[in-house]
Amino acid sequence: MNTPGSVVFQNIRKTFGAFTAIHDLSITIKPGTLVTLLGPSGCGKTTTLRMLAGLEHPSAGRILIGGKDVTMLPANERDVSMVFQSYALFPHMSALQNVAYGLESSGMKLKEARERAEEGLQLVGLAGMGDRLPAELSGGQQQRVAVARALVLEPQVLLLDEPLSNLDARLRRRVRTEIRELQQRLGFTAVYVTHDQDEALAVSDHIIVMKDGRVAQEGAPRQLYEAPASSFIADFMGEANVMSCQVIAIEGEEAMIRLGSLTHKVPKRDVMQAGEAKLAVRPNAITLEPAADAPFGGVISHAAYLGDHVEYEVETEAGRIFVVDQAVDRILPSTTPVSVGFKQRGIAIITN
Repeated sequence: MNTPGSVVFQNIRKTFGAFTAIHDLSITIKPGTLVTLLGPSGCGKTTTLRMLAGLEHPSAGRILIGGKDVTMLPANERDVSMVFQSYALFPHMSALQNVAYGLESSGMKLKEARERAEEGLQLVGLAGMGDRLPAELSGGQQQRVAVARALVLEPQVLLLDEPLSNLDARLRRRVRTEIRELQQRLGFTAVYVTHDQDEALAVSDHIIVMKDGRVAQEGAPRQLYEAPASSFIADFMGEANVMSCQVIAIEGEEAMIRLGSLTHKVPKRDVMQAGEAKLAVRPNAITLEPAADAPFGGVISHAAYLGDHVEYEVETEAGRIFVVDQAVDRILPSTTPVSVGFKQRGIAIITN
């Protein structure tokens, strides 16, 4: 592999007629990292990837790859390779021929291209399968052929556009693990686009969550999940209960909050003051105990047993909340009055 490259977007704007798809986007991707662009449909993540690939050009701003300004360069003059959502394999060519195609097209001699293609297939765990046509391979194997075809070109940056969307849930879990292990082993820079939060959490060094053509929040997977900055991030990065609370004191790196008569400490945010606030609470960070009278109480309105956990809906003074409880040996029926408590993790003050 060539030396992995950095990626820098400087004040990128992209318009289509009167519509602005990307607003003043500035991001930096470090060499050798896997960074995911995550967000709902229409948020601008695919447009961002296409601009990086050279399939679209920005209306304003600069794009640098490995320190080189590539803003207006065509796709074939950028040191990137792309794995498409559809894999885009030639159905009449064998796996080996598909992997070698880009090398041969660049002028490499046939023998050397085939040797490099064999190495590429071995790299992704498909040694000995080079003679098979795409139709003779499983979905996961086809996906790995597409990755091998991109990797043998030794790009500074590998781009992956929803690479697992055509696979079933079980295969997606396995293949995302393979992609992550391959990236860590080879150390290449990867920019990965998905709308799947679990996928992003599983594969990424860094996640950039986009909304309406802007960066809503970015950070390490754990940071985004445990310290969402807004109700949008809290709900998009896994379910969250958003409740009104009172910040009654700030002590060092912690803030004391109050819900009803219950007080609880949570991590302090950068900008915080006493007064009204919003609290994001993960469903598995809530505890329930039968109790007729509690500092912060409620009544169970619905209980559902799902094998390894129980899901509850609870009516409280802060509104209806959703709770996931691992205590399957004790299922609390509807109409049970409960005391609502909170664990130390999975709770964060949100700013908007």
